[in-house]
Order: sequence, then C-alpha cells, then structure tokens
Amino acid sequence: MTKNSSTGSKTNSSTNSKKNAGAVPAVPATDATPIDATVRTSVRQYLAEIDGELPTDFYQLVLSQVEAPLLEEVMRHTRNNQTRAAHLLGLNRGTLRKKLRLYRLYGEP
Repeated sequence: MTKNSSTGSKTNSSTNSKKNAGAVPAVPATDATPIDATVRTSVRQYLAEIDGELPTDFYQLVLSQVEAPLLEEVMRHTRNNQTRAAHLLGLNRGTLRKKLRLYRLYGEP
C-alpha cells in the first residue's frame, strides 16, 4: 500500500498496476522509440530505392512486413501460448488465430 500525499488516502499499488497492465504507454511524437526509428529508416530507404515509383497498397505492404515477424516473435516469446500472446498483443484470441493463419505461422489448416 502507498499513501497519496495530496489526498492522504491509501491505494494498493498492485491493483493500480493491474488496471494499467494492458494500456499502451503514450509516447510523444518527438520521442522516437527504437521501433519507430527502425520503421522510419526502412520506409525512407524503400521509398528511395523505388525511385518515385509508388506501389499500390503500400500501407498493406508495410503492415504485412511488420506484422508477420511481430507475431512470430511474440509466439516464440510465449512458447506458442495463444492466450498469452493475444493478451500481450492486446488482441482477441480469435483475431490472433486468424492472423496466424493469414501469415501461415501456425500449423492449423
């Protein structure tokens, strides 16, 4: 338990941490994360390499290039536990299963 100095009330810090466990931390646009920096660099490099030729569906291309390895690594991290992986990703387990099938990352037909 911790005491809130402004109100004098006591709060259970483990309860508060559980409430915020699934929340995505806010990152100001000016504070680049390693992932943010990697994506920016990769997109710039790709656009420079195609020399003005814009592919159709560029957004979907980028998402598929990021999403597949993300899912692979999360599944590895959770030892293929779909419930834990879905929780970690903030997805419904059914949505995770659909994405795993889409990218052929799980042995289900």
